[in-house]
Amino acid sequence: MSEMIQALKGALDYTQAYRGQTFVIKVGGEILDRPEIMDGLAEQIALLDSLSIKIVLVHGGGPQATRLSRRLDLKSELVAGRRVTSPEVLEVAKMVYAGKLNVDLLSALRARRVCALGLSGIDGFLVTATKRPPVEVRDDDGNLRMVDFGEVGDIEDVKIDVLDLLMNARQVPVIASLAADERGAALNVNADTMAEALATALDATKLIFLTNSPGLLRDSKDEQSLVTFAEPDDLIKLLESGAVGSGMRPKVEACLRAVRNGVRRTHIIDGRTEDSLLIELFTGAGAGTMIVGRKEADSYRQEELS
Repeated sequence: MSEMIQALKGALDYTQAYRGQTFVIKVGGEILDRPEIMDGLAEQIALLDSLSIKIVLVHGGGPQATRLSRRLDLKSELVAGRRVTSPEVLEVAKMVYAGKLNVDLLSALRARRVCALGLSGIDGFLVTATKRPPVEVRDDDGNLRMVDFGEVGDIEDVKIDVLDLLMNARQVPVIASLAADERGAALNVNADTMAEALATALDATKLIFLTNSPGLLRDSKDEQSLVTFAEPDDLIKLLESGAVGSGMRPKVEACLRAVRNGVRRTHIIDGRTEDSLLIELFTGAGAGTMIVGRKEADSYRQEELS
């Protein structure tokens, strides 16, 4: 019992600092694949919500979209961690992202008494995107090639009015990674990129990626190579060295953009590990990788010394 009390006292500084702050949390499709993990996440979100932390959830659904595409005999291709989206695969994304997965996550939150509302980037003019033209990309084998990503959007504008209304009403927005162009045509948007764009627009204190990895690894085959703390220069070196795998690359790139655009701290953690979100947020040891800008790094080091 005394250990529990000490833990609560240890978390007090964090709870006071976080009250009223905005956290954007991106949930990977791997986390949504297992009901028991989703329930654990909902329980953690319920605790954060009870502390008056403003939460925005963004979710992907890559594994589920891939499985359904295969069942429908549709080609499903990823290049550098990003999905090539034919018109038929876009229909799959609509069904999976804004349909089943959004509802499943809302149901898990409701079971934990969290008031949440499901959206996509199309709702309320939230995210406007333009269709990506063919671009030169370094693929997973390290080769440069021209890739037509199809019905994929690059974010041009974010309007947070609908999110402000929901959060001020103590609702948790749960956002599927779809957007629309100016004509209203739906587009698939990388969920990591969408989470970063929303965090920047909301001036969020934290951007958190829940993944199926312990965090950012220097060697993707060695979990002991976890990078617990990183600054932009560290990430650039890792990206240039080829150490960052295709699935992790969009997350690392999103963290880089976020800290450069004013998000104080970004985190990459293993969402499959019990209570990893709470451990990362409320303990000094943390549970994954924290990435900060140069100015924030100095502030963090001062906190560690005090």
